[in-house]
Amino acid sequence: MNDYKGLRALFVNTSLTKKAADSHTRLLMDASAGIMSKQGVAVEHLHMLDHVVPPGVYPDMTEHGWERDDWPALWQKIVKADILVVGTPIWLGEESSVCRVLIERLYAMSAELNASGQSVFYGKVGGTVVTGNEDGIKHCAMTVGFALNHLGFTIPPQADCGWIGEAGPGPSYGDRLESGQRAGFDNDFTQRNTTIMTWNLMHMAWLLRDGLPGTGNDRRAWAAGTRFDYENPEYRR
Repeated sequence: MNDYKGLRALFVNTSLTKKAADSHTRLLMDASAGIMSKQGVAVEHLHMLDHVVPPGVYPDMTEHGWERDDWPALWQKIVKADILVVGTPIWLGEESSVCRVLIERLYAMSAELNASGQSVFYGKVGGTVVTGNEDGIKHCAMTVGFALNHLGFTIPPQADCGWIGEAGPGPSYGDRLESGQRAGFDNDFTQRNTTIMTWNLMHMAWLLRDGLPGTGNDRRAWAAGTRFDYENPEYRR
């Protein structure tokens, strides 16, 4: 069995709920985080609305008219993480507005490179947790997953999970029902997908612990005009 000690996971909750303790999305993220913690992964949670993160596509929005921007400090947490799990509720079939801000700010860092000249996101693994009471889990996971992959994250098989109740107004994930049970906690589909997603994230992060090979994806070589001359041993990594 693989040893996952030493891996770091960051769970970013983009709920519209002001307090993390009131977030239904956080409850499902906790299920995934709990599995990782038991395997020795260092887990940290970040509730976006605990911080001031303006929309935009620049690393520091105080340089573009905003009085405060907590993103530079939050970015340091993302850089250190091997696994990034984005949690979002569904509203009108889409991920939250806060989730879009997160994606924009991640995109703002797309020019950052690692020591091999690759995107700084290479070697990191991404997944998505979605909750709500309307259809759209796969759509939201598709949107978030593509954004992370385009930036350089590796997306393992079945890297998403979620829960939706009956269509229309009703209990959210974790709400107390008249029976005393918690909504969604006994849903086999959700439990199965959450478990599989979590293990696949850990498996992939373990496989990528030494990063991706640098052959053919060194941006500095392209910028220098060499365009990956494979006859040059320098680019045979």
